[in-house]
Amino acid sequence: MPKKKLTLTVVQDAEPAEKLYWIRDTLVNGFILSVSYGGKKTYCVDYRRLNGKRATYKIGDATRYTVAEAREAAQKFLASIERGEDPTAPSNSAITLGDFINGIYEPWVLEHRKSGKLTVTMIKSSFGYLFDTPMDNITVATIEQWRMKKKKDNGIKSSSLNRMVTALKASVSWAVKRGVIENNPLAKLEPLSERDSNKKTRYLTEDERARLMAALDEREKEIRVKRENHNEWLKERGLETLPSIKAGGFADHLKPIVILALSTGIRRNSLLSLEWGDVNFAERTLFVRADVEKTEKERYVPLNKLAFETLSRWHEQSKRVVPRNLVFPSPKTGKKLDNCNSSWETLLKRAGIENFRWHDMRHDFASQLVMRGVDLNTVRELLGHSDLKMTLRYAHLAPENKMKAVEMLDH
Repeated sequence: MPKKKLTLTVVQDAEPAEKLYWIRDTLVNGFILSVSYGGKKTYCVDYRRLNGKRATYKIGDATRYTVAEAREAAQKFLASIERGEDPTAPSNSAITLGDFINGIYEPWVLEHRKSGKLTVTMIKSSFGYLFDTPMDNITVATIEQWRMKKKKDNGIKSSSLNRMVTALKASVSWAVKRGVIENNPLAKLEPLSERDSNKKTRYLTEDERARLMAALDEREKEIRVKRENHNEWLKERGLETLPSIKAGGFADHLKPIVILALSTGIRRNSLLSLEWGDVNFAERTLFVRADVEKTEKERYVPLNKLAFETLSRWHEQSKRVVPRNLVFPSPKTGKKLDNCNSSWETLLKRAGIENFRWHDMRHDFASQLVMRGVDLNTVRELLGHSDLKMTLRYAHLAPENKMKAVEMLDH
């Protein structure tokens, strides 16, 4: 966290980074400039409440306050704290949801949670109509009525409604822990049953798997032929040719990515965020960093023979490989790939596979393990699930395990 004397030049020159960061003022301890990865700049105060817990107070948008005005506001706020007063206390009993989310919770969650932006967006879009309501007045009945209306009028499934409510409940719990409000008015709110959201687990049949791999091979051949034809065209005109695709190498990134996805079950963002320093060829493992994982917990993923050989071949043909290099950089920008949607959809059409999303490769990985007799807890660890409940969706794929269990009583 950099420290600088906040000036107009410093504020204007502050560039957005991969995640939200603060610039601390050297003149007033606790006065900060918050810069979101989207480029929004906000003056805040980082301080400790009277109960000793750290908190953040939002002064305002950097485009609406001068540095001097914001610094003066920070000094007044901190002076109140020094006097044993809490400047937020007079309105705490009646603080509105909007004031809490915009002024207190948003700066914190953007800095401390990888999914902070998604969380804030979900709360604002779902419960913006309650932003003028004091938090203490938002009851279980309030949210239950909202859920019934959303389900009836918009047909939103229970799983989606539960995600929205979970985001709101988490913010309210956070407010209680930090003394913003005394009691949690939503503590007794129970989640909806998700029977209407249950979907059949999608995985590849053996025929579909064969067609998918055949389509990948055919795609590789086409890319090679196009490269050779294009180089012939360049030669005829005396122009510099493109590098040939060496025998044994991959035509581009799609085939090795798909093989790794099917062989490891790694989520797309984690896979596309892999760096060569995360690959341990000696131990045949991948290190999935906490900052790129949905659960925000680091973990190690073993590589089977196919995944290991694929990654070894890709490593051999990659250029300028150093630990911080992305394993699968964008061929156009050299930065992280946003997605492979276009090439993925084209590949599925070529293979004649329908109703199979990118994320279903993760389901396929888990399903194949379960159908081969791997116990659910091991599958949970390989998937990086924090709760076994998430893995139980695959239990029905191994009914013979239950039969073997009860047959033990016959002996």
